[in-house]
Amino acid sequence: MPLIPGMDRIAYGGDYNPEQWPEQVWTADVALMREAGVNLVSLGIFAWAMLEPAPGEYEFGWLDRSLALLHDAGIAVDLATPTAAPPPWFLHRHPDAAPITREGTRLGGGARQSFCPSSPAYAAASAGITEQLARRYAGHSAVVLWHAHNEYGGANPFCYCPTSAAAFRNWLRDRYGDLGKLNDAWGTTFWSQRFGDWAEVEPPIVAPTTVNPAQELDFLRFSSDAHLANFRRERDILHRLAPGIPVTTNFMLANCKNIDYWKWGTEVDLVANDHYLQAERADNHIELAMCADLTRSVAHGRSWLLMEHSTNAVNWQPRNLTKAPGELGRNSMQHLARGADGILFFQWRASRFGAEKFHSAMLPHGGTGTRTWREVAALGAALGELAELRDSRITAEVALLWDWESWWGLELPWRPSQELSFRERQEAFYEPLWRAHRTVDFAQPEGALEGYPLVVAPSSYLLSPGAADNLRRYVAGGGTLLVSYFSGIVDGHDAVHPGGYPGALRDLLGLGVEEFEPLAAGRSVRLGDGRTAGSWAERLELHGATALVSYADGPAAGLPAITRHAYGKGQAFYVSTRLTAEGTAALLAAVSEAAGLPPAPDLPPSLEVVERHGDTGAYLIAINHGSSEVVVPGDGVELLTGDVVADGLPVPAGSFRVLRRGDR
Repeated sequence: MPLIPGMDRIAYGGDYNPEQWPEQVWTADVALMREAGVNLVSLGIFAWAMLEPAPGEYEFGWLDRSLALLHDAGIAVDLATPTAAPPPWFLHRHPDAAPITREGTRLGGGARQSFCPSSPAYAAASAGITEQLARRYAGHSAVVLWHAHNEYGGANPFCYCPTSAAAFRNWLRDRYGDLGKLNDAWGTTFWSQRFGDWAEVEPPIVAPTTVNPAQELDFLRFSSDAHLANFRRERDILHRLAPGIPVTTNFMLANCKNIDYWKWGTEVDLVANDHYLQAERADNHIELAMCADLTRSVAHGRSWLLMEHSTNAVNWQPRNLTKAPGELGRNSMQHLARGADGILFFQWRASRFGAEKFHSAMLPHGGTGTRTWREVAALGAALGELAELRDSRITAEVALLWDWESWWGLELPWRPSQELSFRERQEAFYEPLWRAHRTVDFAQPEGALEGYPLVVAPSSYLLSPGAADNLRRYVAGGGTLLVSYFSGIVDGHDAVHPGGYPGALRDLLGLGVEEFEPLAAGRSVRLGDGRTAGSWAERLELHGATALVSYADGPAAGLPAITRHAYGKGQAFYVSTRLTAEGTAALLAAVSEAAGLPPAPDLPPSLEVVERHGDTGAYLIAINHGSSEVVVPGDGVELLTGDVVADGLPVPAGSFRVLRRGDR
């Protein structure tokens, strides 16, 4: 089944903002879209002031004409609700809807997302424009997808105004039922914080010292849910008034800490994501691959839509570096290889004015004489040859546990070391797996794990009893688990599990942690096998586990550093320190072998290879990030050139190839 009903090719295009241009430009836009192979554009994302210039007064004529022009050219539309950017009249009439920061500062309306997520006035206004759009364009032949809002929680993740405070209290009542249960969950006997009336509960605003971490954690949950309520409102209107057209919104997976996307992933009709390259990172293509794998995982293995990425430089990083020749295509193919059935950019035509005028586009300020345009057109032609990849799936060998709530809890104030970082641990284990050409899924700690030979828990500081039981069942059934330090420490209320560290995982790992030993800045320790490690160490006590490597020096000298514990039919490994990249790669290689994974293929680490499998065949996507040609073993037909491959697939430096396997 196609990702977007009615589309028979890989979706290709981007955000289109005709309202920024005279209508005589629109015809040229559409002609150039056809030249570039564009078949889908997102329309109206920031057009609220043009659609509703005054409350209850609507101007749809320009949108009607734009839709007709696109449809006549065979270009489908992802029609947006413009609710991420309320018009100036909104805050002028509803000043109490402005967001207020933790410090008490009221924010102005000169940007986007200038509203309190819990505002009743915003709820009414956003529902009103959504209903108008749904009624007018339900059944419109150009509209194949609804795009609710834009990047929920991106600019206004939290609000601490009185309206949000009241909404937070209502959320807590629904969650806990009575004040006694809230007091118990938050441990309010500490620092004399016990509440006697719901009115006493407030958001975690700035206080003389750090605020109750359980209160902080629940406010993070509430804030994610407040945005989700806004999405659900729009989605339900669209489903009711324009049935049959899927509704989505653009996530910011891996790079948005404040939204629990596992929860959101089940609410959209299809998963869509925005990803922007971190230009100054030498390994930014690996970070991109990680984000794409996470997106596919939130989509539960189904195909997904890359709603936004950039053709070239963005405008909001410290130094907005230009992409190298060919990087635009390689980035796009990485997303395609890892499950995307649509490749869209922000935006179609570069804006002449506004905050994003220096952000790259498919059609740059320099027009069709630019390298960017040539690469955009070349990518469109390539994607036109790959329609048969749609709806094919990816099978992963390894699952990494990822939990937004654990991320929140880990990085609250007053932890044993400021170097404890959720993203650092995730990337520390993902990168060597990528370099070893292992395909990775991400999984919820309480999710299905049985199909994976190896599961890795890079950073599971917050681990519920249910999640711990899930890991026990996985290992007891024959699975192999690798756990990194400071995992299993607290429950969902940020309360330490009883019985000592690592609380929820003591019996599964067969050990206890007598003491954490965070290391001073710049200090390292040596292990008995010659490896070095930094940042963190632990004093371990073994209760059934076997020491594989011990500390040679440092605060835990002579004690185990890496352990293995047989549990049921499986095994659980534990690493109690931050190994170097080389040390982590060696550990993962050894654990992968113990898990029964086949040897990693003998390919250079600069080559990225992923397989997609579908009803029409098996496809190898090979992306060469290096400076020399690489030959990948395999036979079949290369879809971009039509070449028959019998003795290996040549992949030129800086390019990509797609092989339909075994079809000669």
